[in-house]
Amino acid sequence: MSGIVIKRMDRMTPKHVNKHEKYEHYRYDVTDNKQKYNVDKPIDGNQTVTAFYVLPPGMSSYPFHYHTVNEEVFYIISGSGVLETFSGEQTVTAGDVIVFPAGKEGAHKLTNDSETENLVYLDVDTNKTPEIAYYPHSNKVGIRACGVRQNFDLGTTVGYYEGE
Repeated sequence: MSGIVIKRMDRMTPKHVNKHEKYEHYRYDVTDNKQKYNVDKPIDGNQTVTAFYVLPPGMSSYPFHYHTVNEEVFYIISGSGVLETFSGEQTVTAGDVIVFPAGKEGAHKLTNDSETENLVYLDVDTNKTPEIAYYPHSNKVGIRACGVRQNFDLGTTVGYYEGE
């Protein structure tokens, strides 16, 4: 980051993401989100990435997952939701701060449980690369490093020397 950033959500234009029937959100990037994983060296890019998220009723932002390197912090601004973890589900509401450590103990999925009200939260992530995200429900991994941003099914494996 080249300097101090001061932004207001009500003066920003969101990016609408709706690529699956269960997942939809509006993301208001406070810092340059493109730098999150599109770096050539681990020391490049922002050390943190910050965005506001708005989840419409009944929607989740991302599938159940955890990061192997990066940590996340959510601050619930308004609305309520259900937070899924390996320990079960719990309700989160305005004023709650949720800290997700890297690793399996930080696995999470946030879903808006309202039928009428949006869930609004601030998301602050560390920005270390390379990063692997694991998706336990679908047995996938996501590789994020040096411009690579791809997901792989762990059910299809190959030997170390296969194809060499």
